[in-house]
Amino acid sequence: MKLPALQSSCLVGAGVCHAFFTREGGVSVGVYDSLNGGVGSKDELAAVTINRARMAQHLGVPETHLLVPYQIHSPDVVTVSEPWEADARPRADALVTRTAGLALGVTGADCGILLFADVQAGVIGAAHAGWKGAIGGVIESTLAAMVQLGAQAGRIHVALGPTIAQASYEVGPEFVARFVETDADYARFFVASVREGYAQFDLPAFIGHRVLRAGAGRFENLGQDTYADPARFYSYRRSVHRQEPDYGRLVAAIALQAT
Repeated sequence: MKLPALQSSCLVGAGVCHAFFTREGGVSVGVYDSLNGGVGSKDELAAVTINRARMAQHLGVPETHLLVPYQIHSPDVVTVSEPWEADARPRADALVTRTAGLALGVTGADCGILLFADVQAGVIGAAHAGWKGAIGGVIESTLAAMVQLGAQAGRIHVALGPTIAQASYEVGPEFVARFVETDADYARFFVASVREGYAQFDLPAFIGHRVLRAGAGRFENLGQDTYADPARFYSYRRSVHRQEPDYGRLVAAIALQAT
């Protein structure tokens, strides 16, 4: 079954299949309508399981081989060589592998969802990068783990899927201060908001900066704002503003095709 997923031109290559799934094509209802991939949401587990199975089929792997970690907004990465049991998900925010037939996935609903590939080396990765993970080093950890598997940093292509855009991401002065205190250059990722004392944060640009600074060969931002497109994307921030009881999760996943 093929779903209406998004793709990145920089990840297209022999032996690699990837998808940035939207919220379309699933069986969930209500605020989760319809392709909710978040087992951490309050959605019916049976519906999420069916949705995940459809994603796995889209990627050409068994549903047991679509692997998504228990995300904790950390810089932690896990190297994967085989599937795990559903109740044994590692607590981490990135996965890497050189094993064909495994699909590595991450979820998001405003945070950055990133897919990585060195097609020549046959090494792939996936990472969840909200602002905490991005400033904390999850991107660099993912690239380093891929290099340990035989990838070359300059050959690694990285794509950023649907993420909250600067126009939709207002933050307070303490948020800005945390970034600028880390590196004064980070001030360039903020512009003044219409509310006095507040700013708009460019998370996608910050992620791109960290990717390229870490030595990756290519970066592509799909340029899709989760907050501004409720028909296709879930958004945590939009759900709060609308006072909705919960929200669904988008899934991005990548797999090395078995020969």
